[in-house]
Amino acid sequence: MRYIDPTLAAYVGEEVLLRYDPRDMAEIRVFHRDTFLCRAVCQELAGETVPLRDIVRARDRRRRELRQTLEERKRKVDSLLEARRWSASQEPEKPAPVTAPKVRLKRYRHDY
Repeated sequence: MRYIDPTLAAYVGEEVLLRYDPRDMAEIRVFHRDTFLCRAVCQELAGETVPLRDIVRARDRRRRELRQTLEERKRKVDSLLEARRWSASQEPEKPAPVTAPKVRLKRYRHDY
């Protein structure tokens, strides 16, 4: 996409920071060294609008995709946990070694 603003001509070859609203790609905000320069407009997108029903459909589609992904991951985790339980029940349990906790006294500069 091509964004246009007369102010940008002076900054050709310079590094700039772009900020934009993902819901409105027709306009971007341009910053140079943390200073706002201008708002550049994309002529191709400036007059276009997206109907609400398209936005709702896209959002619902994305929710379904995410729900399916979560369900697949949950099934994988459940199968891995089940496999681990099965392998753990096959092995004899080893007693945990008993160790005495180390006690350290905290010393301060003024203590002698």
